Amino acid sequence: MHYLNWRVTMRNAFINELIEAAEHKNIALVVGDLGYSVVEPFAEAFPDRFFNAGVAEQNMMGLCAGLASEGFHVFVYSIANFPIFRCAEQIRNDVDYHNLPVTIVTVGGGVSYGNMGYSHHAIQDYAFMRSMPNIMIASPGDPMEVRACMRYLINNPGPSYLRLGKSGESCVHKSIPVVRPGRWLPIYGDNMSKTYLCTGATLQLFYKMNAKSLLGEYAVKSMPLWGMNSKNYQSKELQKYMNVITVEDHLEDGGFGSWLLESVNANLRSRVTIKALESKICGMVGKEGSLHDKNGLSFRSLIRSREL
Repeated sequence: MHYLNWRVTMRNAFINELIEAAEHKNIALVVGDLGYSVVEPFAEAFPDRFFNAGVAEQNMMGLCAGLASEGFHVFVYSIANFPIFRCAEQIRNDVDYHNLPVTIVTVGGGVSYGNMGYSHHAIQDYAFMRSMPNIMIASPGDPMEVRACMRYLINNPGPSYLRLGKSGESCVHKSIPVVRPGRWLPIYGDNMSKTYLCTGATLQLFYKMNAKSLLGEYAVKSMPLWGMNSKNYQSKELQKYMNVITVEDHLEDGGFGSWLLESVNANLRSRVTIKALESKICGMVGKEGSLHDKNGLSFRSLIRSREL
């Protein structure tokens, strides 16, 4: 049963899947006095499983751990940094250490809230989350990948981090793909020796590049699911390509490209080029597209990276 009219946003894809799953699974949704215009359909359908913890994020994460210990798969929803860095100790000690089924959902990954400045930039979140041994990172690139990630997380409950954009993302996939941790998902191009590998909303850049015929001899792959426990597959995948350019809306240090380099031996690392946000972005305010252009994620920068 669908409770929302279809709109192409990651947020609505998330809430649609959550409501459908909650019809037959013990799912709870917790918010920190945020998420309105998105979460109301769940609250109306399941009022006894919807909790507003208020502006008290550390307490909110403890509440989530408690609900999860009592048999709920808990989804906790908030903007970018608030349920991550304000709750670092509770995530590490209460959720990850006890391997509890809590999915931390953030809207505004990268610099989606760029006009709000550094307090709302989610550009160090991968670095923190991927250092947690049990947490699965789910970083979808379009609404279809959101649906795919949700189905995986619901069927494999555990500590996880679902990172959403907020910009009305286009559907790159024509149907819901099958996603697995650490596996490279084909997007554009077959039988090529070079590829871009992206995670998260940077997939939207390649949707636009493909439309403008800027991909050249490069394929595009996506990795929506990854983390500390899914490094083993990377060497086999990387061996298929002479050059892999990773693309992420996160700082290079501690990010997705760094994770890939850690996952393979020294002989394969020379095949990897990392395209990430430059550290100067920390002091910048502006629209997401403008911040990308000025900090290493412009079309020109992505094309130039092929020459490095």
